[in-house]
Amino acid sequence: MRDDVLEVAFAHVPVLSQEVVEGLAIKSQGHYLDATVGGGGHSALILAAADVTVMAIDQDDQALTAAQEKLAEFGDGVQFQQSNFAHFEPGDIKFDGILADLGVSSAQFDIAERGFSFRHTAPLDMRMDRRQDLTAADAINYWEEAKLAEIFYLYGEERLSRRIARRIVEKRPFQTTTELAETIAYSVPPKYRYGRIHPATRVFQALRIAVNQELTVLETFIDKAQNWLKPEGRIAIISFHSLEDRIVKHRFKESPLLKVLTKKPIIAQDSEVKQNPRSRSAKLRIAERWME
Repeated sequence: MRDDVLEVAFAHVPVLSQEVVEGLAIKSQGHYLDATVGGGGHSALILAAADVTVMAIDQDDQALTAAQEKLAEFGDGVQFQQSNFAHFEPGDIKFDGILADLGVSSAQFDIAERGFSFRHTAPLDMRMDRRQDLTAADAINYWEEAKLAEIFYLYGEERLSRRIARRIVEKRPFQTTTELAETIAYSVPPKYRYGRIHPATRVFQALRIAVNQELTVLETFIDKAQNWLKPEGRIAIISFHSLEDRIVKHRFKESPLLKVLTKKPIIAQDSEVKQNPRSRSAKLRIAERWME
């Protein structure tokens, strides 16, 4: 993909931007970690808010390339590293604030070759970090029926998970996103098939979560990241579905190192939802490292 096309693809609007900047209580000369830099939208706001430095990481190489282009004007004020946030090791560095914007970006859905969406015919990939071996095709074509049914139910909250898994196993192997989506659609009753959302939506979500181990790495990240904060440093996490939000809520609440600042998640105002419909499902939770 050409660099100019890639930059446009990743130029999505950061959600809850004002709430993130205010919630992190950005300090001049502070050091911040953007653990999911994506297209660089949130990092740009943090860098523009005060004289700060940002460590920007992302496991997606295309996202990191786009962020480097967007944030080039800030020069040495931002450093980049390709890493899954659960595997990141800052060494002796402590941060004044940490941000993670979870889930798949609009850009990743829009780049057909990544295989996240069934709106385009593409290989069944779904890897956020393309250096890893496991793809969605591997899971769909080789995992046992019971395992597929379990992930569809747990990660997609799909009530017809067993029926869908059985049909997939009968019809596999699959090569493309649209082949899989069509099989899912014809494995459910017509009433369900023509409902408000495509019947493959929850299955694709579940498959993506499983391939990238999203919930496991989120738990690991929160457990590690709280140790990277300076006293009174803040961690802000934006989630997009109930499974993620539940983990963030409980990990924050149960941590002896963190003081929860958001008893209820911060959600987008109506004005933002009108401008950016993706923000409708965003939930922001913030916690602060206790003074030592």
